[in-house]
Amino acid sequence: MNLKELAKHLKLSQTTVSRALNGYPEVSEQTRQRVQSAARSLNYSPNTRAKSLATGRTQAIGHVLPISASHEMVNPVFGDFIAGAGRTYSAAGYEIVISLVQDQDEAAAYRNLHARGSVDGILVHGPHMSDPRIPLLRELGLPFVVHGRASQETGPYSWLDINNQRAFERATEFLLHLGHRRIALVNGLEFMDFAFRRRAGFEAALAARDLKPDPALMRSEEMTEVSGYRAAREMLARDDAPTAFLVSSMITAIGIRRAIHEAGLEMGRDVSVITHDDNLGYLKNGHSVPIFTATRSSVRLAGEQAAAMLLDLIRDPARTPKTQVLEAELIIGASTGPAP
Repeated sequence: MNLKELAKHLKLSQTTVSRALNGYPEVSEQTRQRVQSAARSLNYSPNTRAKSLATGRTQAIGHVLPISASHEMVNPVFGDFIAGAGRTYSAAGYEIVISLVQDQDEAAAYRNLHARGSVDGILVHGPHMSDPRIPLLRELGLPFVVHGRASQETGPYSWLDINNQRAFERATEFLLHLGHRRIALVNGLEFMDFAFRRRAGFEAALAARDLKPDPALMRSEEMTEVSGYRAAREMLARDDAPTAFLVSSMITAIGIRRAIHEAGLEMGRDVSVITHDDNLGYLKNGHSVPIFTATRSSVRLAGEQAAAMLLDLIRDPARTPKTQVLEAELIIGASTGPAP
């Protein structure tokens, strides 16, 4: 079915149907929903080339991923995010252009995408505290949305983020309520904004109880299974070993669980663990009963919503930058219990 046939079926003009499918604001919400529902039920798929010629857009969104020695972006968390974003793009007739580049070539990749007119907008991943990509994209005039935020960036830009500080503050409060006082923080790289905020939440909860974090029980590393295992193995070998771990990634938490078992201890009884990002499509946190207590915020949903924000900016480049904070839910699993 083509656009002409869809318009005839709905008894609407082709212009109205096209505008409804592309989210133009002058189409009423009722008409938009009617058109989109008919397009889905009749399996209508727009001709991307014709649409591009008509609108002057590429109908593509760019994701530039650095192949980094210090922070690997292509991981299960990214997979869930891109699945959510892809769903939103597809519904609007957009495709994804993923560019893998070396760290030092990232700025050039953005400039090349802009110069070639390859994409209509950019979704930025893994922002640092101070992130040069944000002023660069602002200078280029490309619509962009950041998944996360850069605390030291003072200019306006659109972003969607989890309330990382509150999530880790709440998780620490939960462990303190269980009687834990020697709590280890196994964090991501703290030049990344999310990790900086998580550490701030951890320290704020301790300070509220007049407690100070022990530097010997804090790690800031790439979030891998091996890094979690090594950190936990070293800490559990101490005479003053931690009774609980607060962890920035489900993947890292799996390594910590391995170290706990190797030490002849039982997770949840001898050592408690709280993790983050446990709601992943290909890395589920148990079945009916969660394995890990976790601060949960759907990465896939974040992808859907960040993509929708970006498409709004592409449709209306003069739109004021939008920001959104998602709250994390504390999920109680089998990995936590009273301090021994």
